[in-house]
Amino acid sequence: MAIRVVIADDQEMVRTGFRMILESQPDIEVVADVVDGEAALTAVAEHRPDVLLLDIRMPKLDGLEVTRRLSGQDTPHIVIVTTFDLDEYVHAALHGGASGFLLKDASPAMLVEAVRAAAVGDSLVSPAITVRLLREMAPQTAATQTRRPAEPLTEREREVVRCLARGLTNAEIAAELFVSLSTVKTHLANVQAKLDARNRVEIAAWAWESGLAATTA
Repeated sequence: MAIRVVIADDQEMVRTGFRMILESQPDIEVVADVVDGEAALTAVAEHRPDVLLLDIRMPKLDGLEVTRRLSGQDTPHIVIVTTFDLDEYVHAALHGGASGFLLKDASPAMLVEAVRAAAVGDSLVSPAITVRLLREMAPQTAATQTRRPAEPLTEREREVVRCLARGLTNAEIAAELFVSLSTVKTHLANVQAKLDARNRVEIAAWAWESGLAATTA
């Protein structure tokens, strides 16, 4: 079945460009594109898409508020797409439940890959940007708000998380640690359960906040 996508952005050229890129793929269907946050919520309720591409700065409701309202529900995976790679809202959006983060000048191939990754519960985040964001923002929360895992992470799980915090994809983690892709996914699922994290982005944020990402094996 095709991956159903809603695009929410107040710029018509952006929506048109994203639609053309995504609809050129045989496994992706854009079911709606909308101009503001309120329309995004309406489109999600009406079309029940698999993925929501969401701008941060939009009229009526911004992307952060849309993400907050959809958090914890049976809702689409949210990929934030923005012009502002150091926008102060990005960190809050990721913590609020967004699955990924891309810049609007990302390549068409990366946009398609991000949608496909989100659809299966994975995420693709512009690696260098995300690592920088998490590293810079982590000290603000590390002192008092870093969650404790329900059970200690195994050493292999810690290795996987360190790789994740550097922005590596599952395939890249598997290659670096000389394990199978399914093994990486199993470790990440275990870590997600131990941290009660909603997605891999929250795992990466925890790794920076807890100091794990800055340590060596």
